[in-house]
Amino acid sequence: MEIERKYLVSGEFKPYVSRQYQIAQGYLSKDPDRTVRVRIRDTEGFLTIKGKSSVSGMSRFEWEKKIPLAEAQELLKLCLPAVIQKTRYIVPAEDTLFFEVDEFYGDNAGLILAEIEVKSEDQAFEKPLWLGEEVTGDPRYYNSYLSNAGLE
Repeated sequence: MEIERKYLVSGEFKPYVSRQYQIAQGYLSKDPDRTVRVRIRDTEGFLTIKGKSSVSGMSRFEWEKKIPLAEAQELLKLCLPAVIQKTRYIVPAEDTLFFEVDEFYGDNAGLILAEIEVKSEDQAFEKPLWLGEEVTGDPRYYNSYLSNAGLE
């Protein structure tokens, strides 16, 4: 079970980045009850299945498996139109928490989103000054939606 909160980024976060990855991802299925995603992160491939989001938009089932890069590259060719391109930055937070900050390119250029995975929907954490409006549960900010043609 994945529990995460999502925010727009409204300030400078890059001085706090501990590492970063290049990501290309596409969708084999964007059914709201089950999405099937193919992702290439740098030189690693992944296949991910996600279930329907909870009412709050914070929680959902997630299954992910690492797959060979060559298989991920072939599966990406089968994906629905509009593969997402982004850089993911890892920004440490308190304790063992961290933010994944995605800077999008292409049709979503200019969009920067931050996600933090928490242990429970009511878990409190310190919000850095660069964190903007919360958009958790807003389907316009789901990657499967953004892969359609960008944020409208």
